[in-house]
Amino acid sequence: MANKLIGEIDLHKRISNIFAARNIITAKDALSMTEFELMELLDVGMKEIQSAVRLISEAASPPCQSARSLLEQKVENEYLLGHLPTHLKGLDSALCGGIPFGVLTELVGPPGIGKSQFCMKLALSASFPKAYGGLDGRVIYIDVESKFSSRRVIEMGLKSFPEVFHLKGMAQEMAGRILVLRPTSLSDFTESIQELKESILKNQVKLLVIDSMTALLLGENKPGAQRQQHQLGWHISFLKSLAEFARIPIVVTNQVRSQNRDETSQYSFQAKLKDGFEEHTRTYDSHLVAALGINWAHAVNIRLVLESKSGQRIIKVAKSPMSPPLAFPFHITSAGISLLSDDGTELKGPGINNIHARAKWKDRFQEHTRRYDSHLVAALGINWDHAVTIRLVLEAKSGQRIIKVAKSPMSPPLAFPFHITSEGISLLSDDGAELKGRGINNIHARGHSDMINFNGDCS
Repeated sequence: MANKLIGEIDLHKRISNIFAARNIITAKDALSMTEFELMELLDVGMKEIQSAVRLISEAASPPCQSARSLLEQKVENEYLLGHLPTHLKGLDSALCGGIPFGVLTELVGPPGIGKSQFCMKLALSASFPKAYGGLDGRVIYIDVESKFSSRRVIEMGLKSFPEVFHLKGMAQEMAGRILVLRPTSLSDFTESIQELKESILKNQVKLLVIDSMTALLLGENKPGAQRQQHQLGWHISFLKSLAEFARIPIVVTNQVRSQNRDETSQYSFQAKLKDGFEEHTRTYDSHLVAALGINWAHAVNIRLVLESKSGQRIIKVAKSPMSPPLAFPFHITSAGISLLSDDGTELKGPGINNIHARAKWKDRFQEHTRRYDSHLVAALGINWDHAVTIRLVLEAKSGQRIIKVAKSPMSPPLAFPFHITSEGISLLSDDGAELKGRGINNIHARGHSDMINFNGDCS
């Protein structure tokens, strides 16, 4: 509205001609100056200037609308709206149909929780025929860390929609609709997305996935948090405008980081510390925050938190204008992410924005250590955990050596018993057992059945 031409506004013809003669063409040009500046430049009286400014302001300002008129417009323009179904019934219901078009949706969670698997399932859904609940479109999948797996996408399709994927040529057609880009740097990514606007409309693209934005920024070796925030600010603005322009869902993954000692609380409405930082660490089972900071958190329209709490994976609707905060337990199978219940639990208090990666400590650390035979964690920390594409855990449990696929974008969590002979490692069975709950990330070191995983879960 600021670019509305003054010549199109119902001004007196003489005043309109004076504006044009002084090269004041748009409403923005006129309203960027004070009344005294306009009076001096146009050489007219204050009364005429005030009248002209009032008419220009009324023409440039968007009209106020009632909630009823907005609802009527929504019904009229229903074809412009829409949702990408996740095929997780409870989550789709909470989001009024799925991931909405035209907005920025974020998945945030600790490493190995299932963010990439969720994104691949969304890519499958967007490329799926409309008759079977898909969008029948193409997908642009920006795979920053090389975690996308065509094999895993096809496996999800075969297990979730066997009646469709067993049709001749269907698997190849679905996989062919997903375009995977792998930028090598932030500048490479920036050039790529700037070229996407036109191609998205031409190629019937129905979903853009960026997995992950954090890895792009961390991959830059340029120092300075201020510079990083400036770069992030530009990308936030561009992605939001791209989502609105193309009327498609844009889904971006975000990693987690350890909260700094001076960050006593991520948000003011979270739980206060009782006795300082140490009490916070003892009381809560996690000290993690979303990696991209508060400006990013404000910018995303929907935030879904994937976490692990007391051995159970959970999807939380932590931020959404269309839903209260809800939590849904889930597990990952060969068919992809599956909810254990379609009835979400409403969240209150600090649990809404907490990001859990382990179970709550029951007592003092010494008591915990006494009751369990191991307190093992992966040594290289959370940034390393995020960076590795595949994590295989080799452990000993109840006298049996086991190889576990604890993190992989191309497989559900699996466990294979093995032993070591003169020929090396040999599997006792080629049929891996699917893992659920706290057993996925456990690192056991001896035969006792009560152990603790590298995220602190008791099993």
